[in-house]
Amino acid sequence: QVLLVESGGGSVQPGDSLRLSCVGSGFIYTRWSVGWFRQAPGGEREAVAGIDMEGRTYYGDSVKGRFIVSRDDAANTVYLQMSRLKPEDTAMYYCAAAEGGLAQMKEKEGVDYWGKGTLVTISA
Repeated sequence: QVLLVESGGGSVQPGDSLRLSCVGSGFIYTRWSVGWFRQAPGGEREAVAGIDMEGRTYYGDSVKGRFIVSRDDAANTVYLQMSRLKPEDTAMYYCAAAEGGLAQMKEKEGVDYWGKGTLVTISA
C-alpha cells in the first residue's frame, strides 16, 4: 500500500518561511518523481514543485525564486522549503508521487498517488 504523509503545515505571517515534509512508503522511492501541489479554497489543484529521480526540478511560476524542492531518498522524503510567503500561498498542500518523469508532476492528471494534505495559512 502506497502512503504519502505530509507534515510541517501551519499558520505564519507574510514574509515568513516554512518547510513541508512528506514521507513515502509502499513503493520504490528512487524510481518515482515526487513533489507538491496545492489547492486554495474554491480553486483548482495546481502544481507547485516537483523533483525527479535524477534531481531535476520543476516549479510553478508563482513560486519560482521563493520555494525549493528537494528529496532525501535514504529517508524516502521530499521537502518543500517555502520562503517569503505571501497570503496568496494560503492553501492545502498535497504531496504527490508519479511513476515517471518530471512532466507528470506538472499536471494533477499525471500524479499516481496523493497524500492527504497539510494546511498552510499566511495571514498578518
